[in-house]
Amino acid sequence: MQSQNTILDVKDLKKYFPVQNGLFGKSTGAVKAVDGVSFSVKEGETLGIVGESGCGKSTLGRNIIRLQKPTEGKILYSNLDITQLNETKLRKVRREMQIVFQDPYASLNPKLSIGEIIGEPLRVHKQGNVRERAERVKWLLERVGLEEHHSTRYPHEFSGGQRQRIGIARALALNPKLIVCDEPISALDVSVQSQVINLLQDLQDEFGLTYLFIAHDLSVVRHISNRIAVMYLGKIVELGETEEVYHNPAHPYTRALLSAIPIPDPIEQRKKERIILTGDVPSPISPPSGCRFHTRCPIATDRCKQEEPVFEQKKDGHWAACHFPLS
Repeated sequence: MQSQNTILDVKDLKKYFPVQNGLFGKSTGAVKAVDGVSFSVKEGETLGIVGESGCGKSTLGRNIIRLQKPTEGKILYSNLDITQLNETKLRKVRREMQIVFQDPYASLNPKLSIGEIIGEPLRVHKQGNVRERAERVKWLLERVGLEEHHSTRYPHEFSGGQRQRIGIARALALNPKLIVCDEPISALDVSVQSQVINLLQDLQDEFGLTYLFIAHDLSVVRHISNRIAVMYLGKIVELGETEEVYHNPAHPYTRALLSAIPIPDPIEQRKKERIILTGDVPSPISPPSGCRFHTRCPIATDRCKQEEPVFEQKKDGHWAACHFPLS
């Protein structure tokens, strides 16, 4: 059940990667992967983050759990600013924040057995003795739909869907409260994707988990998310309740993304209006002035080219950064 308590509050988060050239590696600029992002997440909620490849979704997720150090901004986890913590204090907080990676094979050590992979967080954080950790691994395998004998096998002996279940079991090992799901189904077959999504929902109901669900498939995000944040070139351009965003998008970029979702009915699909964005995504090293979307926006004006829109509330709980929000 979703709580009214805020578990995560991100304020003006920025992550820049320096661009270095020349023999001495002189910095000539920076890739603005995340550029001033703010949002909050309540306990038990699933916030979906969508956008094109390269918009900064995964970088945002990695910064939130401090796999990468932010350039600027605050990340308040349970009212504790984790951007200011040293490694010792951050280690304690990390027990409550985990991640499920996109590639279920690359994220698993091929030299370790499944039992060792799932039990590694318990060993690193000194949770229980050898017997207790083995019992915990057995229980986790059962929770994600695998069996005890799988613990002696290695990652290459499993399918993609099974490997992702193993990654989920590892993320659950320390009883976390917040899990960042970084495109957890994009590398899986369509038939397996629904199984993993249903598993994540069942685990959320059972353990009261909070998800930050990163994906580019809007139909999947609609199925699992309570709210949706749409990112474009390092910024959130729209944020709101899932059904509100899907039925009444306020930003032209969101409407273009929604128009790309296929409809199972071929007759209805042919009737559907598809919005094709012209041009390429601008470089995050030198983003456009004003509204970053104006170079591809079908309704852009001179104001959009010169003045950056404010990310503000257009309706109750529905936010957008657009000078001319859609009705």
